Amino acid sequence: MKQCTIKASRLRHTTRLNRQTGLFMNTSIQKRKDGFEGQKLISLPDIIHKNNTPVTQIYITHIGYFPKAAYHYRERRKGCADNILIYCLRGKGWYIIGNKRYNVGPGQFIQIPATSQYMRYGADVDDPWTIYWVHYSGKDMHTFNAALKITEKDGPRNITYNEKSIKIWEHMYQSLEMGYSKDNLTNANFCLPYFLATFLYPEKHEEQQSGKEPDLVTETILFMRNNLDLKVTVEDLAARHKLSTSHFSNLFKKATGMSPIDYLIHLKLQKACQLLYDATIKIKDIAKAIGYDDPYYFSRLFKKLMEMSPEQYRVLRKKKA
Repeated sequence: MKQCTIKASRLRHTTRLNRQTGLFMNTSIQKRKDGFEGQKLISLPDIIHKNNTPVTQIYITHIGYFPKAAYHYRERRKGCADNILIYCLRGKGWYIIGNKRYNVGPGQFIQIPATSQYMRYGADVDDPWTIYWVHYSGKDMHTFNAALKITEKDGPRNITYNEKSIKIWEHMYQSLEMGYSKDNLTNANFCLPYFLATFLYPEKHEEQQSGKEPDLVTETILFMRNNLDLKVTVEDLAARHKLSTSHFSNLFKKATGMSPIDYLIHLKLQKACQLLYDATIKIKDIAKAIGYDDPYYFSRLFKKLMEMSPEQYRVLRKKKA
């Protein structure tokens, strides 16, 4: 499957014979001219990636911004070898993949995985979208998409406006705009995963508003981090939110993928690893600092999860420092 080529096509709608289908259509499409007023667009030639081996798993192939993109339309009969992320800031649009059509509105984004399926997408006629978009690729996009559960059936996803996403996009664009030096390419491509993360995990990138209470899970994690020296039970954590132990545990695990106690243990050992960098702190004192009176129990737990003893970890980190 060949890599996508990008052209900012503007189109106008007419009533005419569609030669491809043999049908008359009230909304058949004809190219009008290229480009949109105020647009930004960079398409990186294939040779750029061949001559500059990417140091990241994924890399940008095309990046653009189309403001109020009237008559915007793209058709890809053989799909696209890149992943495509389109963020609709204002207006409306649509896309079709296979035989399924989706409508896209303001405050939504779509993530189309690399595919050989027929696809097309474009702006709404009456209220054309304003979009930020990125095409990106890598050596093994199938594995990448499977790991992040990006599928062709995802459909549009809602996202609260986050200025951080736009700032990262601008940073990537400006870096590439300065030329295709190794430094510029590497910098832009290092920003790409962070950019994607703001869409895939938006709740982790929202700015905490002044006076706004953190959610149950975030508040619990903050409490854990600030009280690593205490002996905290799941019953204690649930009681803080006036919930049953089972209900609290289910909510926490759904959000984090771990039980509350397992999460707490990982936070404790994370702190222990930080303390082990200081050779003047005794192992037993590190154990007490994270709530374990028995240093032998702490050492066994550490070795079970870290696959080495605290002493071995300290020596290894010192060598790598």
